Parts: sequence; structure tokens; C-alpha cells
Amino acid sequence: MPPLRTGRRRLAVGAAGAAVLLGSIDAYVLVSVLVDMIGDLDIPVNHLERATPLVTGYLLGYIAGMPLLGRVSDRFGRRIVIHVCLAAFAIGSVISAVSLELAPLVAGRALQGLAGGALLPVTMALAADLFAARRRAVVLGWVGAAQELGAVLGPLAGAGIAALVGWRGIFWINIPLAILAALAVHFALPSGAPRKDARIDFLGGGLLAVALGLFTVGLYNPEPEYSVLPSWGPIAIAAGAAVLVVFALQQRFSRVRLLDPEGVRWGPYAACLAASAAAGAVLMVTLVDTQLLAQTLLGLDSAGGALLLMWFLVGLPLGAVAGGALASRFGERIPSIAGFATAAAAYVWIARTVPDVSPGLALAGLALGLTIAPLSSAALRTVPEDRHGTAAAFAVVARMMGMLIGVAALTSWSLNRFLESTADLDMPLPIGVTEAEFQQQYTVYLEALDRALAAQYADVFTAAVAICLAGAIASAALPGRVRVTSAV
Repeated sequence: MPPLRTGRRRLAVGAAGAAVLLGSIDAYVLVSVLVDMIGDLDIPVNHLERATPLVTGYLLGYIAGMPLLGRVSDRFGRRIVIHVCLAAFAIGSVISAVSLELAPLVAGRALQGLAGGALLPVTMALAADLFAARRRAVVLGWVGAAQELGAVLGPLAGAGIAALVGWRGIFWINIPLAILAALAVHFALPSGAPRKDARIDFLGGGLLAVALGLFTVGLYNPEPEYSVLPSWGPIAIAAGAAVLVVFALQQRFSRVRLLDPEGVRWGPYAACLAASAAAGAVLMVTLVDTQLLAQTLLGLDSAGGALLLMWFLVGLPLGAVAGGALASRFGERIPSIAGFATAAAAYVWIARTVPDVSPGLALAGLALGLTIAPLSSAALRTVPEDRHGTAAAFAVVARMMGMLIGVAALTSWSLNRFLESTADLDMPLPIGVTEAEFQQQYTVYLEALDRALAAQYADVFTAAVAICLAGAIASAALPGRVRVTSAV
């Protein structure tokens, strides 16, 4: 890619970052309108699990295609891949908007997820193409902020658009937005010459996509408060593990590999993947269990739970920007360790103050946000530049898989703890006692139940402390300060 002036480089990454924001918003946009959608699709409200594919379809596409599309961007250039992804995102939006049945709507969402998911690692790789390591972390902080801002704006945008033009308008509005983003990328970013020496392992990418897809389906549980996995989970996970073994064998003997190990600094890169998985696990546990806490212990509705969660979500993009600035000055190791350590302290605070978790959530969001740019920057610094797209994709996939595994494991564990603590707790019956006595017994029962619930959520957030500390330990192996100066 030819050298660009600083203003042009910022414009290019800004345009790509706007595309990332568009894809990120769509990942969360259905949260506030899902009930309206299933009503129009004739799905009973008491069978919300039938609408699960609307979420898993997007998540499946988001995760599965990242590694292969990241490698495609290494081979053919970032601009063409971003253009193709935006076009596919628009097509998926049209399919979703016109669908009258669940199956085509799920297909449209999956195509949106496939395209939207690829935008993040490709934009991260673009930042590495355009900016030297010394200044790259600041740019990655803004890209990470765009990604996390989607979690804040998505539910609000979905509710606002649906109130004005109905839920289908959520998908129609993506068309002009995708066109504008594509035009901005086209004029801001040079095409770049394809790298003829960068071969693509389509077989390996396909195998990994199938494995990740099976893991996604098996680990995503629409009702985590009732079981660790959905009914189909064990079969899907076992099949995913089998495909992953085939992928590992194929990578061992293939002459063309998805991520060529030559030149990769495997120690820091593996540490980056581990820390990314830890960050993802804590993030998803917070998203799920804060909503559960709000609706069970505090008696709030879904809107109230979303407002409580905003304390956490608003801090993420702010922390991402700050983390980028710190990583640019001190290297990736120090701000990542500081972010995880501060997050651990925040979750100690949350666990001790349940149910008054708002201040602790704000600190936790800000602290986890600090780790976003350092981890992204570390993933790019530890691999050769011709594999930046692939390396960034694996880092994002590690985070997403950490999210799925973390919420499945911790929610199940905390539920078992809750059932053990309430095994001897019997609901009083209004038989053989006066009404006043029954009310007194029932009040005592509810208080005991609330204490058990509070202990359950305290256990979850205490476990999050351990995961944060594990992330801090892994971060100790990340690169330190960049000492080589550069003009860019």
C-alpha cells in the first residue's frame, strides 16, 4: 500500500471504523424489539426460544468467517474486502427486511453477521498497515471504541427506529448507511496491490469455520439460568471438537496454512489470545448476569435491566480510547495488566455490594475497556505484516469464544450453588395458619430467597475476579514499549 499523509490515513481508518460501528450496532439492535418481531412471525411469547436463531444466526456468521476473511484481506487488500463485506451486509439487510418467515430472516441475519464480523479484524489490520507500531495502539483504541459503542447504541437505535417505522425499518436503514460507508472507504483508502505470494488455505478456513460454527451453536444457550448448555449443546460441541481435530491435522500436513507459523512470536501471541478469551468471558458474564440480577433480585423489567447495564457499557468505549493512548506510550503490557487488575478490583466491589452494583459496573466497564487496544495491538505486533488480517481475526475469535464458554460455565456453576443453598428452603402454604402468620412466613421465605440470589450473583462476580487475574497474568507476556521511532 503506498504511503499516505497523516490526514488521509486517519480518514481511511475513520471510514473503516464507521463500517465497524455499523456492524456492531446491528449485533445488538434486535435486543429491544425481539418481542415485536416474534409477534409478527407468529411465534408465541411463551416460546421465545424459537427466536433464538435470530441471535445465533448473526453470531454464527460473525465468528465462523473471521479467520478466512481475514486471510483473504491479507491476499487481496483491505479495501476490496471491506467493499464486499458492506455489499453482503446490505444484501443480508434486504433479505431480513422482506422476510415473512423465520427461516429467511435467520439466513439474512447470518449473512449480516458474516459480513459485519469480518469488518472488525480487517479494520484492525488496516490500522497496522497505515500506522507504525508506536502510534498504532491509539488508532486501535478508537476502532475498539467504535466496536463497543455498538453495544450502547444498538438497543437504543433498535427501539427508536422500530417506534417510528416498525422493526423492518431497522434493516432498511442499513442500505443507505452501507452505501455511505462504502463510498467513504472507496475515496479514503487506496486499493492496494494484491499480494501474489500470500496463498489462501480455503480448506483450512472452511474446516475452522465449521468447527467454530458448531461450537457457537452448542455453547449459546437462550436460557442459561436453567442449564449449562441447550439440549443440542453436547452433540454440537462434540462434532465441533471432531472437526477441530481434522483442522489441526490438515494444518499439520498442508503446505498452505491458514496462519503460517513462520515469523510469528508465539509466546506473546498465545498470551494475547488467552487474555482476549479472558476479557470476552468476563464481558459476556457481566452482560448476562447483570440482566438476570436486575430482573430477579431487583424486580426490574428488561428495559430497567438495560439501563442498569448501561453503567457498564458506557465505560467500555471510554476505556478503549484511554487504553490506546496508554499502550502507545507504555507498550501493550502495562495498560493490559492495569486494566485486568482494576477490573478484578471492580468485581470484588460488585460482589460485596450486590445488589447495589451500579458504581462497580461503571469501573469494571472502564477497566475492561483499557485492555481492548493493547490486546489488539499485541496481536498485530507479534506476527509478520502479511498476516495481520488473519492474526486480528484469531484475536477477535478468541474473545468471542471466551464469551460463549464463560457464560455457559459460570452461569451453570452459580445456578448449582443457588440450588444447593435453597434445597432446604420450603415455600410456606396458607394451610393451618392464620393469614397474618402466612404473610409473616412468606416474607421470611422471600428474604431468604433474595439472600440466596444475592449470594449466587456474588459468586459469579467473584469468579470474574479470578478470570481477570488470569488475564492479567497472561498479559505479563505481552510486548513492552516500542523503542524504535518512526516517521509515521
